[in-house]
Amino acid sequence: MGYVDVAGVAYTLPDGRELFSDVSFRVGEGAKVALVGPNGAGKTTLLRMVSGDLPVTVGGIARSGGLGVMRQFIGMLGSSAATGAPGGAEMTLAEMALGLVEPRLQAAGARLVKAEQAMRVADSRGKLTSSAQQAQLRYAEALSAYGEAGGYEAEVLFDTVATLILDLSWDECRDRPVRTLSGGQQKRFALELLLRGGDEVLLLDEPDNFLDVPAKRWLEQRLRESKKSVLYVSHDRELLNQTADRVVAVEGGSAWTHVGSFAAWHEARVARHDSMEERRRRWDEEHEKLRTLMLMYKQKAAYNDGLASRYQAAQTRLRKFEEAGQPPLPPKDQQIQMRLKGSRTGKRAVICEQLELENLTFPFDLELWYGDRLAVLGANGTGKSHFLRLLAQSGEHSLRLLAHGGGEEAGRSADGATHAKVKHTGVARLGARVVPGHFSQTHDRPDLAGKELIDILWRGDSHRPSLAREAAYKVLDRYELAKQGEQRFGTLSGGQQARFLVLLLELSGVTLLLLDEPTDNLDLASAEALEQGLLGFEGTVVAVTHDRWFTRSFDRFLLFQSDGEVVETPEPVWDVR
Repeated sequence: MGYVDVAGVAYTLPDGRELFSDVSFRVGEGAKVALVGPNGAGKTTLLRMVSGDLPVTVGGIARSGGLGVMRQFIGMLGSSAATGAPGGAEMTLAEMALGLVEPRLQAAGARLVKAEQAMRVADSRGKLTSSAQQAQLRYAEALSAYGEAGGYEAEVLFDTVATLILDLSWDECRDRPVRTLSGGQQKRFALELLLRGGDEVLLLDEPDNFLDVPAKRWLEQRLRESKKSVLYVSHDRELLNQTADRVVAVEGGSAWTHVGSFAAWHEARVARHDSMEERRRRWDEEHEKLRTLMLMYKQKAAYNDGLASRYQAAQTRLRKFEEAGQPPLPPKDQQIQMRLKGSRTGKRAVICEQLELENLTFPFDLELWYGDRLAVLGANGTGKSHFLRLLAQSGEHSLRLLAHGGGEEAGRSADGATHAKVKHTGVARLGARVVPGHFSQTHDRPDLAGKELIDILWRGDSHRPSLAREAAYKVLDRYELAKQGEQRFGTLSGGQQARFLVLLLELSGVTLLLLDEPTDNLDLASAEALEQGLLGFEGTVVAVTHDRWFTRSFDRFLLFQSDGEVVETPEPVWDVR
């Protein structure tokens, strides 16, 4: 079994700000260690340093055993399993799978793909030419190297996982674009590969995102049963409570370790903060005492030379006390204020009549009234996200445009998000003065990716007013994003992106919130701020969610069943397949 030792690690952001320092912890053999903390505190950065994606310039990281890594953005549209950065929209399942295996096999697989492409090009010009023969030789060499690196054994594993997750053989789905899989299928595929693979140490960044409740329970059981050493980031309180042996809290520019379960972590954190405040109070009292003593001797030494040595001794004692440094204060809790306003609309906000999502559901009827809070539940792949995207482009305020390169009709909701056409029959329409705003589970906003937050707010759009620099920083500060004002949207953490997308909804004057897994990437404080914001929202809310805690604030529940039926239930239903 492997382990990870992190000792005195620090990281400085490109703009010169120190993200964290003096971070030390150990992931022992077979341990399950959870990284928790506010969005943007550095949890993903720490994982990237452990994985070797980022250099360690201060402190050191020691590691034993093979390393398997699942990066944060697997499951998001256009993500690259190999780099965690936005990648090609046509990335295949084979490319994703190779991005999750050991580097030697990754390199051999990439070489084989390149050699096969070159051979096909050469063969098209004539199979008997010398260039074609050379390409065939290089392909044979690449094939041999792939086998020596464990490629054939890996493909047996790929086939096993493909059968489990997609009910298809590896040959049937290896060239399938990843974008055709749901976020949950992508996550399950990656997790099955890593948990079944030979790596002794796993780094999992938000492994529960995109998973429905049965899949989360499956993950909880697999982590408990696994003999691998696992370091992971999650915001799901139930999963943390079920799986973590110890908790490393990244906050206040450093980190501390709670040796025990997540259930006891909150109490331990309160006790730790109380202790820090007490140490600081005692330090301040002692500092004031030494300073007062020094000033007394200074005054007396002015007219009594015999007390000069005592004055110097008091100065020295005070200086050494100050040089030892103040005990740190406990980190401030986040103060996120989401002011989702909305406004009055017609009594009927959403009307669906014999609505059928092509190849996903049977026809169903639905009527939502102004002020309703509807939670949309069901297993992954049943059509819930399609339903939200259809509503997002159904209002009279939605703009119609041509999808890039496709020619099919698409829609744009008031928050500026573009939505591809959802194939359906029947009616889905919005009531009078209902303006939809859509929060995407995958944060797929290519229109924002390369822009700085300040610039996005300054430019505004057809529904969102332009904000002057000072006003823009004020609203960013309410979302704890002021320090990221000059950062590009694409470089933010998943939680920071989520908070900014909610801010755009706030500024866009929407009266119908369509939220697709809004709490997936949000830390505890942000999720609670969203719940408070929704309480004050004057309008209608429709949310797809697998967050059992978040669902408690809703009063209506729509279940997308795996057999295609869509039914309203009096209570949340989680045991779905």
